[in-house]
Amino acid sequence: MTISDAVPHNWPSQHAAPAGEEDTALERLLSVEISSVDFAIGPEVSPLEAMERAGAMVALSLPLFLEGTPGAEETCAAAQAVLTELVDVTARNKAGLDLVGRVAFDGAHVTVSVGDMGCPLPAPETEPGLYLVHRVAVEVGQYAGNMGGRVTWAAVAA
Repeated sequence: MTISDAVPHNWPSQHAAPAGEEDTALERLLSVEISSVDFAIGPEVSPLEAMERAGAMVALSLPLFLEGTPGAEETCAAAQAVLTELVDVTARNKAGLDLVGRVAFDGAHVTVSVGDMGCPLPAPETEPGLYLVHRVAVEVGQYAGNMGGRVTWAAVAA
């Protein structure tokens, strides 16, 4: 099934909204607050390309999540650095085929989660990029993922 099979061909509606309602409909649409982005990267992608793809997606969305937050640029840079390192480590130690992740903003922290790693989080002495993660994040942890591996997460204060 393709999207064109699932969605009527007249969607979105070509009919005009009743007079006076077009502004309210647009305002409702624009007022929806999105504060997380999920991603999945397939097995054919190298760790370097996985870092680039995840980073590009988050670079587009995270500034929107943090808009109006004091220190937003610094928080974006720190979260991007953490994302890059967690994607790198996870891509080289995957438990399954795909690498999955989420970046979420709760108003106080940006939480970066990447899985599924096939091993416990290595020590920074083994993976030097994790020194940066531990220095920038206020908390770092792992939990059992849904795909048989471990999800590594790090919270960066906003």
